[in-house]
Amino acid sequence: MPAGARMVLDARNIVGESIVWDDQRERLLWVDIIDKRIHAFSPVSGEHQSWRMPTIATSVGLRRDGGAIVGLQKTIALWNYCDDVSTLCEIESDLPGNRLNEGVVGPDGAFWVGTMQNNINPDGSPSDITEDAGRLYRVDANGSVARLSDDIFGITNTLVWTDEGRLITADTMKNTLYSYAYDAQATRLSDRAITLKDHPRGLPDGSTKDAEGLIWNCRVVGGSCLIRITSDGEIRQTVELPCSWPTSCTFGGPNLDTLYVTSARFTMDESHLEANPHEGGLFAVEMGIKGRPESRFG
Repeated sequence: MPAGARMVLDARNIVGESIVWDDQRERLLWVDIIDKRIHAFSPVSGEHQSWRMPTIATSVGLRRDGGAIVGLQKTIALWNYCDDVSTLCEIESDLPGNRLNEGVVGPDGAFWVGTMQNNINPDGSPSDITEDAGRLYRVDANGSVARLSDDIFGITNTLVWTDEGRLITADTMKNTLYSYAYDAQATRLSDRAITLKDHPRGLPDGSTKDAEGLIWNCRVVGGSCLIRITSDGEIRQTVELPCSWPTSCTFGGPNLDTLYVTSARFTMDESHLEANPHEGGLFAVEMGIKGRPESRFG
């Protein structure tokens, strides 16, 4: 494996995503979208748990009351680490061909979530994306849903806020990271600008921010790396990973100084997986850099 990167759990996730560090329970939480599961892992004890969800599970975040908030196929739900969920709201009920994708609790305590054309067949096999159909939404504590922009995305990904108060988000299909201004009173995004476009290593997936305000972006679909960039897209560092589809990352551990990365094995054939058995694993990278605590919903 690359220096500094190690596999901490042979999770074999089909599409591991949306990893967060729960500092109250000192464990990681993430989803496997296609396996319809939420996973928890304690790096200290090595304990690994998982829970089956009623539909695909696309994202997970932490709540201020100690529970979690989960993005499912079409609904946002409250979850208390058990086999049941409580629906908070539904998104795009008028668009049955869409599903939820990336979801992150923002610094304002709301759950920010994106949608996309559903690319998963009922049996878990991939389905082609034929159109840009995704949008961005904000869900507040009472379940109210606000559409943030009229912009349409192929695959919504990455939701991270700069120290200057702008939102960085991605369209994986377009290999582009965008920056937006946010008007809290109007609950709208504006002033879209391109932060990073056509980077040659893979495509943009999930991101996190470190204590210095720089952004770490997973490069999925063969990218096999993380890139560390400034809020205006200057690449400061590239970290090689022992997986070809890194999907989501977060800083964890007691000092928030370990970068944890989920990965996927979606669409990979048997010969590739035999030669690359670490695909879908959970990885840790010691960078000598600290992160910041996760925001909590509510």
